[in-house]
Amino acid sequence: MTPDYQTILDEIRDEVQPLLAQGQVADYIPRLACVPWQKFGMAVVTLDGQLYRTGDADEAFSIQSISKVYTLTLALQSIGDKLWRRVGREPSGNAFNSLVQLELEHGLPRNPFINAGALVVADVVLGAMPDPRAQLLATVRRWADNPGVQDDPEVARSEQANGFRNAALANFIRSFGNLEQAIDEVLGFYFYQCSLAMSCEDLARGFLFLANRGYCRWTGDRILSPDQAKRINALMLTCGTYDAAGDFAYHVGIPAKSGVGGGIVAVIPERLAVAVWSPALNAKGNSLAGSAALERFTTKTGLSIF
Repeated sequence: MTPDYQTILDEIRDEVQPLLAQGQVADYIPRLACVPWQKFGMAVVTLDGQLYRTGDADEAFSIQSISKVYTLTLALQSIGDKLWRRVGREPSGNAFNSLVQLELEHGLPRNPFINAGALVVADVVLGAMPDPRAQLLATVRRWADNPGVQDDPEVARSEQANGFRNAALANFIRSFGNLEQAIDEVLGFYFYQCSLAMSCEDLARGFLFLANRGYCRWTGDRILSPDQAKRINALMLTCGTYDAAGDFAYHVGIPAKSGVGGGIVAVIPERLAVAVWSPALNAKGNSLAGSAALERFTTKTGLSIF
């Protein structure tokens, strides 16, 4: 029997209200520090294109590291499995912006969802596309079925002005020969991708191809092979929520990617994509209320990959 998604989303919205004031908005990016902690939105898009939403699900926010799934997809489209010669597929066990493992592992990032790995992926995209920023934006708009998706230049400027750790990561990776493009260009593209602003509705639509074996129902295109889609879902499950992936898998049980803007987007293969937004983060950098909302969602619907 199909769950009553709308009733479930409304119940979750009411149940997590006491959690919204807990946690901490990401204040190390000044632009994000201004976002009201009271915001909460959640949206579900099913494989047949049905949309269910609650709260602030139509309000755009900074997707930050969620963008790493999009650039990973573009990199796999461009060079396929050659990507894995330059970035690993293992959970990091360290903070998402840590330099420690890079030295021990000779400039090979553990996975594409920590910042070091995302910088290598950005390098690949820069080398494969003549106008990567425009092509990334156009691609995300198509996959989300929303031509109004925009970047936020103020967020990008805010990140660039405070991106000392990312600059250190890029230079360190370059010292091992694992960046090919100019460091300023890699950093600029990385800050740009993180500045994309999307709503929960956009993200649920924009990730549906990962629930649909790589096929985009909005454009009719095959974005990835079924095997590639399976592998990205596996990486989201094991590496997608910073250094909390094991705990998230234990409590929620579906592949997901989070961002410090407070968004989390997840997929249940061959069923749906679900996105949630609540700006206040827990100690691991994931949305506190958003994580609780997704745990309630899989419990109430009885849907997970396990």
